[in-house]
Amino acid sequence: MSTITSEALAETTLLRFATAGSVDDGKSTLVGRLLHDSKSVLTDQLEAVERVSASRGQEAPDLALLTDGLRAEREQGITIDVAYRYFATPRRRFILADTPGHVQYTRNMVTGASTAELTVILVDARNGVVEQTRRHAAIAALLRVPHVVLAVNKMDLVDYEEAVFARIAEEFTAYATELGVPEVTAVPISALVGDNVVEPSAHMDWYGGPTVLEHLETVPVSHDLAHCHARLPVQYVIRPQSAEHPDYRGYAGQIAAGTFRVGDEVTVLPSGRTTTITGIDLLGTPVEAAWTPQSVTLLLADDIDISRGDLLVPSKDAPATTQDVEATVCHVADQPLTVGHRVLLKHGTRTVKAIVKDIPARLTLDDLSLHPHPGTLVANDIGRVKIRTAEPLPADSYADSRRTGSFILIDPNDGTTLTAGMAGESFAAPDPVKDAAEDDGWDF
Repeated sequence: MSTITSEALAETTLLRFATAGSVDDGKSTLVGRLLHDSKSVLTDQLEAVERVSASRGQEAPDLALLTDGLRAEREQGITIDVAYRYFATPRRRFILADTPGHVQYTRNMVTGASTAELTVILVDARNGVVEQTRRHAAIAALLRVPHVVLAVNKMDLVDYEEAVFARIAEEFTAYATELGVPEVTAVPISALVGDNVVEPSAHMDWYGGPTVLEHLETVPVSHDLAHCHARLPVQYVIRPQSAEHPDYRGYAGQIAAGTFRVGDEVTVLPSGRTTTITGIDLLGTPVEAAWTPQSVTLLLADDIDISRGDLLVPSKDAPATTQDVEATVCHVADQPLTVGHRVLLKHGTRTVKAIVKDIPARLTLDDLSLHPHPGTLVANDIGRVKIRTAEPLPADSYADSRRTGSFILIDPNDGTTLTAGMAGESFAAPDPVKDAAEDDGWDF
């Protein structure tokens, strides 16, 4: 395994990316090939993979075993849970989320891609674009993932034919463009053999683009959250009441976006009270400014009733508060989501009671049409919802902020996560939301 000094790592950028695709498209093999060929695998790890592969009668090491860690995953040859891997090259550091391809575990793909800046979607060259490919493209578009790589895998099984690759790339790119995906890069690969994963392929001289790793190392990570709308969800109120700090009152949390400076006028939401930042403590040290994703404690000029769940924002750049949230959602629970469903809505550090007032549309992935007012969303459905909350929420549009424009719906009875939501407009405009009849007992 190659070694990279800590000083060199400090100078590199970080890319978070996720893999997705249908069952047996080769996601885990691709990840294993990336780790192996970039020399990011420890010797004992590789030896363990070689032993297991040999015990199964396989001539070559099964690199998928580098990521499929659960016993059930190894036995079935599928990925069930999200597997996170951390590796680095001299040019960049990576956090990789290997997500399941089985339709039953699409919810895990939402988890893995929610913080990704790039998604690699695999397609089996023999099968082309299938329903699960379209579903994963739709989720990447909904989650506003800036970059999508289409990896057309198993090119060795179609004799490395350029026409096969071109047809699949054209079909997927047209579909992704209709979804609003800003950038698609198509790469023909064979993860099993190693073609165009880390090293260029000798079998596809007709392809002149980058390998997968080369693209991962060079794709621009241009979005800078430090220059977005400043947001600090309050996690904890610090009051030591000690002899050293008798009057200390600080509001601690991780900055979700933007930059805060001493002297800034800020507003506390949802109350709407305003005050001024008099100090910022970072790791116990006073600083003049702090930015995402730093965890800080803000000191304020006025004693205001602030508690966990409140949001501190610049007074000149405050989001509107509302009790009526319209959003695009991906339903992730086995239990259906229905009109009238009573839920808990968790937004940042704040959790409030809510009710599903309407489900205006469900997305049909085949042609991106909208099925109006289905009344119910089942596991893996993507649709539009209108939610009424018991208390006002300061939610940004997800298009403006992935951190403060997202939320989850929770079953109040057992704490199960039901739905992942993105506030505001999606890539497909739904029918106008109609007001549902008032629900007895939950009239907010």
